[in-house]
Amino acid sequence: MFIQTEVTPNPNSLKFLPGKGVSNNGSFEVTKKEEIDNELVRNLLSVNGVTGIFLGADFLSINKKEETNWEDIKHIAISLINDFYSTGKEFVIENRLFSEEKEEHSEIEKKIISILEKKIRPAVAKDGGDIKFKEFKDGIVKVELQGSCSGCPSSTMTLKQGVQNLLCHYLPEVKEVVAV
Repeated sequence: MFIQTEVTPNPNSLKFLPGKGVSNNGSFEVTKKEEIDNELVRNLLSVNGVTGIFLGADFLSINKKEETNWEDIKHIAISLINDFYSTGKEFVIENRLFSEEKEEHSEIEKKIISILEKKIRPAVAKDGGDIKFKEFKDGIVKVELQGSCSGCPSSTMTLKQGVQNLLCHYLPEVKEVVAV
């Protein structure tokens, strides 16, 4: 199995593409081994210098401490991922591990979520991350950045020039977008 890696705009995040499915039930981020009972994710979080794992549909993003060198992590991560898939598994995550509360959203919130999911999320996923709607109040949209986007030096610019401009263009009710 050949696992490709891609650099992301965040120098402390690297995207791993195993060529197989990673999560068939949504994307999410794990930063503590105790939060998950998945052998691969727990092993990756045990690697010295790793601070978080983000799982997308067909990729994993690994975040590291700034002082840790990628050469100290990359080969171990590839080996762990190879070992996991060599047992015949098709996905790292096959069902939802965290229960998400279903909230009722207002019409404007539904429009915001639709734009985030259709126009913004695919672009963010290409960089190894995700964006999730959290709240809309008094013209301010609050979102959570995950994976490579979390802590990325260019995420503020992306948020203001990309996400905010797009939402304000389509929805005049939106005045600002902030990350929480």
